[in-house]
Amino acid sequence: MKTKHTSRLPERNQAAKSLSQALKESEIVKEMVKESAAELALVNVTLNEEFSNRNRLHEVATALEKSEAIEIKVQVASEKLSQVNLFLEGEVKERHLLEQKLNAVIEQQENALLASLHDALTGLPNRVLFNDRLEHEIAQAKRNGWTLAVMFMDLDKFKIINDTHGHDVGDAVLQSIARRLIENTRSDDTVSRHGGDEFLYLLMEMRQNQDAAIVAKKIIKAAQLPCDVSVGQLTVSASIGISIFPKDGTTAEALIKCADAAMYRAKQNKSGYAFASDAPAQRPERTGRMGSTQSSPNC
Repeated sequence: MKTKHTSRLPERNQAAKSLSQALKESEIVKEMVKESAAELALVNVTLNEEFSNRNRLHEVATALEKSEAIEIKVQVASEKLSQVNLFLEGEVKERHLLEQKLNAVIEQQENALLASLHDALTGLPNRVLFNDRLEHEIAQAKRNGWTLAVMFMDLDKFKIINDTHGHDVGDAVLQSIARRLIENTRSDDTVSRHGGDEFLYLLMEMRQNQDAAIVAKKIIKAAQLPCDVSVGQLTVSASIGISIFPKDGTTAEALIKCADAAMYRAKQNKSGYAFASDAPAQRPERTGRMGSTQSSPNC
């Protein structure tokens, strides 16, 4: 099942590291300034002694005056550098706080986007994300001459489980089925919860119809394994309808409708799965798990 990854502000992190490095270098310079000031002070003492003892040499006096002036400048520079260090420390702290806040906002946005595109119960992509991927892959298939399949899966007599054991047990069964679908999904394919007890499967770059039939059989077999729930082990069966691009449709809506109709024929015939290209049968309106009615597609 396809996933997407988001990068985390490498440029901002690098900027924070550069600022920290500048702060460290300024501390080194500050120490050098202090050492220079100390050395100049020592020179001043020596020159002053020379001047006092000999009471001569105009050049020595001039040098002493210059040395004292330089010492004062170095001390002033040291004080200003200390102020710069304090400012840089504040900037680093402020930048780190901003980074943390920005990362938190980005994470919230990513989580919100993820929630809006995935089913809350099973964690599978919802119909919005599935349709988006299907439309994208149809465009790729048209461009490259590929064939793909859409499989529409419905759990047989699932309403009985809800009516007998309650929706909590029904939800646990759906979660078990979802996990099995994920386990039997290729990395390039997409499995989705369409709604209620209905699931959609997008099978990419198919060579022949038999490829879809093999996957359908595998999914049906996995779905039939007992589900361990609070009331014990429950077993369900599944019916799958398969539509093929471009033979059964060239749009996402057409492919899903044709796969839906084929699923209904498989359910009627108890055949497990059926292709949309099989002899069509009129599908009446039916009531979904949430009570909504769905009309028959013309496929």
